[in-house]
Amino acid sequence: MNGKPDWTGRLLEVEVGPVAHGGHCVARYEGRVVFVRHALPGEVVVAEVTEDGGGGFCRADAVEVRTAAPGRVAPPCPLADMARGRDRCGGCDWQHASGETQRELKSAVVTEQLKRIAGIDLPVRVRELPGGLLRWRTRARVAVDRGGRAGFRAHRSHRVVPAEDCPITVAEAIQDVTSRRWRPGSEVEVAADSADQVHVTAHDRRRGGRRVSRQVRGSGVAHEEAAGRTWELAAQGFWQVHVAAADTFAAVVSRMAAAPEGGVAWDLYGGVGLFAAGLAEQVGPTGSVLLVESSRRAVEDAVSNLRDLPQVEFRAGTAEDVVRDEGLPSPDVVVLDPPRKGAGREVAEAVCAHRPSRIVHVACDPAALARDVGLFVEGGYRLVEIEAFDAFPMTHHVECIALLERVDQP
Repeated sequence: MNGKPDWTGRLLEVEVGPVAHGGHCVARYEGRVVFVRHALPGEVVVAEVTEDGGGGFCRADAVEVRTAAPGRVAPPCPLADMARGRDRCGGCDWQHASGETQRELKSAVVTEQLKRIAGIDLPVRVRELPGGLLRWRTRARVAVDRGGRAGFRAHRSHRVVPAEDCPITVAEAIQDVTSRRWRPGSEVEVAADSADQVHVTAHDRRRGGRRVSRQVRGSGVAHEEAAGRTWELAAQGFWQVHVAAADTFAAVVSRMAAAPEGGVAWDLYGGVGLFAAGLAEQVGPTGSVLLVESSRRAVEDAVSNLRDLPQVEFRAGTAEDVVRDEGLPSPDVVVLDPPRKGAGREVAEAVCAHRPSRIVHVACDPAALARDVGLFVEGGYRLVEIEAFDAFPMTHHVECIALLERVDQP
């Protein structure tokens, strides 16, 4: 025995405190921190401890509400019902909160992360995207249990919770998958595009851990409409999952970037070219845009999508590798849309060394955003503006677009 407490399975009555990053709220019990899911600030709940490593905190799920907060609502999905206990789907964090409450919680998280990590006191308001809280998700990954039933994993677990539907996912994208049996232990990716085509790809794990993918439905090439253009890309490649996100984000990035005519712009982690298209229009035929993307298939799609914009140059490689190229022309503006972990110090320092007038940072994780913003501030920039969007309703995720400007420019 190591003498550390193990409360796993215990029921604790706690008064719920503030929201924290990650889809839970903070409570305290007998001097320890309890991270409680499926609760809201100000509530009194009975929480069952689900994980306890014996340190200063443990994790728990609310299983009974003694005093409810005004923003609590009945979850629209039966897999999020409190009566299911640990057998709840782990995909959604806030189905028990109204839309307004969800956005308030996310606003608080973004504001707190900026202050705690980057030392920036800037209140942030998360805005709603068109379409409401349900049927917004066009892409999803579904797990398959040992019986061949499709579903979603429980929170912080590999266990599959079988599902018939997912109310945040567009109906035509999910019901065809959940209504049939699959190879046990496989995963299924589904994507519904702007042309009303559904693409389904199964990923099977064979002996020796080898992954075999097969196209089950659709051509595997998605057709999207956004930013006044038509896009073709691998159906399982990266595209914004919210039906209204691509248009909205492209407009905000272009406004913040304001690349000068004849200027130079970088689009790091550029995907299939959504942001590069707007930058190319701004710099015009006498300017240049460098699109950097690590996925070779995405670069191939970007070349095809932007073939009418010869001012765009494409580099297949990691941002870390490309920005070290001393022969690159220094940009007037840099747009970054890194993965969830953020850009990191190496990329941030390389960008700052080129001294662009503006940096536009797109982030889907508030903590990663705050870390990157802090690095840019160290490098001589100031945070001017943040626009935040509830691009992932019912979950704790939030999309932020930040504008930074060089401090020493006129």
